[in-house]
Amino acid sequence: MRLLSCFPLAGFLALMPAALPPAAPAQSGSFEIAQNGQAVGTVSFQFTATKEGYDSTSLVKVAMQGLDYELSKTERLNAANQLEHVLLSATVNGEAVNVVAAPDSAQFLVNISAGGKSSTARLAAHPGAVFLADFDPGALETLLVLAVAQNNRELWAILPKNSVSVEPVQLATYPNQQGTLDGKPITVHHLVATIAGARTELFSGPENQLLQAELPQEGFALIRKGFQLKPPAKPIVPMGEAGPAPPAA
Repeated sequence: MRLLSCFPLAGFLALMPAALPPAAPAQSGSFEIAQNGQAVGTVSFQFTATKEGYDSTSLVKVAMQGLDYELSKTERLNAANQLEHVLLSATVNGEAVNVVAAPDSAQFLVNISAGGKSSTARLAAHPGAVFLADFDPGALETLLVLAVAQNNRELWAILPKNSVSVEPVQLATYPNQQGTLDGKPITVHHLVATIAGARTELFSGPENQLLQAELPQEGFALIRKGFQLKPPAKPIVPMGEAGPAPPAA
């Protein structure tokens, strides 16, 4: 079973597996993508338990002036939520990008095809690594699970853009906040992940499920369907309301 738990305010404490409440064998989430409070896209993810671990899928669609972006990512994780295989297909402003990645001995091998060119990167392998594509809440949820299991240590993000790299992740906790999920009050844990010098603010629920993420890209946020942070970290468009035309990227 995929394990989730809460983050304590003062820091991350080592938790024995028996103390962690088991999650359902299948987990999913639907999110809205907003920029400066205006809806510009949607994203969803799903984890399904297998005999060996988990299958993970993420689907992203952003349509706004200056950015037409679609992504489909499938992953295979072992029972410890560690990456075993990644397959990513995306289009960015009409240009196709394909990525296949997997551990290879003591390295993590990433093959990328984009703009008619192919490249291969060999990165240092880290058990606590997530494959972090743009606007991917599934990777962020996996990061939260790994943080609990590894006591906030040895967390890494594989960034599949420009020159592919693997970067350490530093997580810090902040005071709890409040919100509502499907109209019901919910305690919200606030964390900040610093990756390659960029901050991603994460808001998670009592079972550590991702509720909202403020992304390092200017003004972008992922908001889980039915969730509202009180007070909002940034202006949020309610699900189903398109709002005014999005600004230029």
